[in-house]
Amino acid sequence: MAHRISRLSALLICAALASPSAVSAQENGQFIPVLSYRTGPFAPNGIPWADGIVDYLELLNQRDGGINGVKILYEECETGYATDRGVECYERLKGKGPTGAAFVNPLSTGITFALTEKAPVDKIPLVTAGFGRSESKDGSVFTWNFPLVGTYWTAADVAIQHIAKELGGTDKLSGRKIVLLYHDSPFGKEPIPVLEALAKKRGFQLTMIPVANPGVEQKSQWLQIRQIRPDYVVMWGWGVMNPTAIQEAANVNFPRDKMIGFWFAGAEPDVVPAGANAVGYKALMLQHGAGRAKVHDDLDKFVYGKGLGKSKPVDTGGVLFNRGMVGAMLAVEGIRTAMKKFGNKPMTGEQVRWGLENIDLDEAQLKSLGFEGMISPVKISCADHEGSNKSRLQQWDGKGWKIISDWYTADEAMLAPMLKDAAARYAKEKGITPRDCSKES
Repeated sequence: MAHRISRLSALLICAALASPSAVSAQENGQFIPVLSYRTGPFAPNGIPWADGIVDYLELLNQRDGGINGVKILYEECETGYATDRGVECYERLKGKGPTGAAFVNPLSTGITFALTEKAPVDKIPLVTAGFGRSESKDGSVFTWNFPLVGTYWTAADVAIQHIAKELGGTDKLSGRKIVLLYHDSPFGKEPIPVLEALAKKRGFQLTMIPVANPGVEQKSQWLQIRQIRPDYVVMWGWGVMNPTAIQEAANVNFPRDKMIGFWFAGAEPDVVPAGANAVGYKALMLQHGAGRAKVHDDLDKFVYGKGLGKSKPVDTGGVLFNRGMVGAMLAVEGIRTAMKKFGNKPMTGEQVRWGLENIDLDEAQLKSLGFEGMISPVKISCADHEGSNKSRLQQWDGKGWKIISDWYTADEAMLAPMLKDAAARYAKEKGITPRDCSKES
């Protein structure tokens, strides 16, 4: 009975948070579902992320009349960051609009794992910018997954590169102690294979300490860290886990400038609740950071100027709001690329998949879209569904994020064989015959 009530509640929440007008199969336009979580322990991070997505879609409708004149139809569904509710949202929304869902952005690695086997059957691409399965970079096996502009394996490698730089070189990693403090979930476990390989290669001692969901209880973990006395703590957290970790680090006097969060532990909701204790804390960037670009001026004029914005204007330059816009922009450009081949009309998921696999955005195109300086050029192919493996580091000074590094590029000489092996194991397990990317165009 409790399970049935939970599912009913999820559906009611989905309906309450849906777009004002229901989307019918007959309504002409490009349908884009928005899976989001505005409730629960991850809401402080989920809300600005979803706001960025929805506001960007609304901007395209208000400024451009949609995508190449094709109106965007979108509907939001509340997942609460729960995998079962995410799957329910997917099933409810996947067939809406005249051609079904153009793509799905799960906003959760757990939901991504659950949908990875559904997407090939339904022919709907999964856009997971900066998250999801790291091995899904290999498009020959993961035809429908697109971990655009950054996998967790890229993040793990860059984190160690930066630590080595602070220490004075990769040779200085030998004998050092590094702790991975991670959310005990699929996303939290993603960096482990890379960090283990790097520990073996570089000679540092790696200790892995899990934190139970949602992450508000960490006293025992930080007592363990105090006993280990590591040189660095790499934090793989999300939601309430992140400010809790920073506060607990302060409680045991672990220096915050020796903490490096990955890019989902590097936004305003991760540091502001910890107050002055967060000063000095560092985090990777999913290329972009906080701040404004030309696209924000257009938002002010065409969305917020009409009272249509989901957020507060002062918050539209935050890290997670920007992440929502970047992810939405990349997916939309996949649709736009598909239209060049198939015509200016609502695209099917299969057509959008082709478009995503042929994205090629240079600096001039990014500037024309209003995203100059936010991300580096992106080129997707059959073999590479990541498209860019770069990152930077930022540091919190108590008032804002400051970029403290140049660009790092992930070490593909090490990561590529690991990724190929992981993708091959998945293909064998699922009975998938990898595509021959040399024959794809």
